[in-house]
Amino acid sequence: RHGERWELQLKGSGKTPYSRNGDGRAVLRSSVREFLCSEAMHYLGIPTSRAASLVVSDDDVWRDQFYNGNIKKERGAVVLRLAKSWFRIGSLEILAHSGELDLQRRLLDFIIQEHFPSIAMNDSNRYLEFFSTVVSETANLIALWMSVGFAHGVCNTDNFSLLSITIDYGPFGFMDSYDPSFVPNTSDDEGRYKIGNQANVGLFNLSKLLQALRPLLDPRQKQLASQILEGYGERYYIRYALPEPRPHSHNTVNYIMCPFPYFVTVFRFTELFKTKLGLLGENEDDNYLIAFLLKVSLSA
Repeated sequence: RHGERWELQLKGSGKTPYSRNGDGRAVLRSSVREFLCSEAMHYLGIPTSRAASLVVSDDDVWRDQFYNGNIKKERGAVVLRLAKSWFRIGSLEILAHSGELDLQRRLLDFIIQEHFPSIAMNDSNRYLEFFSTVVSETANLIALWMSVGFAHGVCNTDNFSLLSITIDYGPFGFMDSYDPSFVPNTSDDEGRYKIGNQANVGLFNLSKLLQALRPLLDPRQKQLASQILEGYGERYYIRYALPEPRPHSHNTVNYIMCPFPYFVTVFRFTELFKTKLGLLGENEDDNYLIAFLLKVSLSA
């Protein structure tokens, strides 16, 4: 459509080589949730996979919904979902872990060529620019999640898209009222993926991406990549406005930190909440006011 290429994926159609000990099936309950939420997130302006269709199956699927040993028979279903790419941080992790660096380099070049048109394939810093973009866009995605009270539920590296879109809707949830300890996943007893920890988990996942990329970087690039990762928190909270095209010089960290090829304002946590509150202009107390109001709503 419109010259774009989208990848199709069936969820719940049965076992694949990656199903491990699972049956590869999905129940109607979770399939309806994924269909509705992915479309809702799209229309909320949050980058996400899409749902094209949902087909109900006559097969029975057995599930322990609350992980309490109470297994019940449920109706199966298959969701046809769409994304421009389904590659995840884990897609590169597994190749780096197994030492398949040539295959990892080929996959990474394919991803950059297909989905990161602003990065030149003959640029020796292309992997660094790729990492910088993923760091920035992941910070943006999680800030958008937080702005609507969305908790993903399972924020591991296999569920974090390299295109920084929301994928793999499982035990997600939306907060009814502000609670940074909100956990939608009933199997997450330790609260690792609680909504208030999503930004930190994003940083952890990006550190795993950097670990996977390190064998492909020279010493200077490794140092710059570490500096980029250190800037994740700043990217999450504030915006960058670039009035001019990025310079061609490779001698400054600022170039690497802001690799966008044209004027762009990247909205982050602060801008999103300022919009919600109707705050105009720039004020050094904006973050304090946002934090204060969130604290008030927590104790209300």
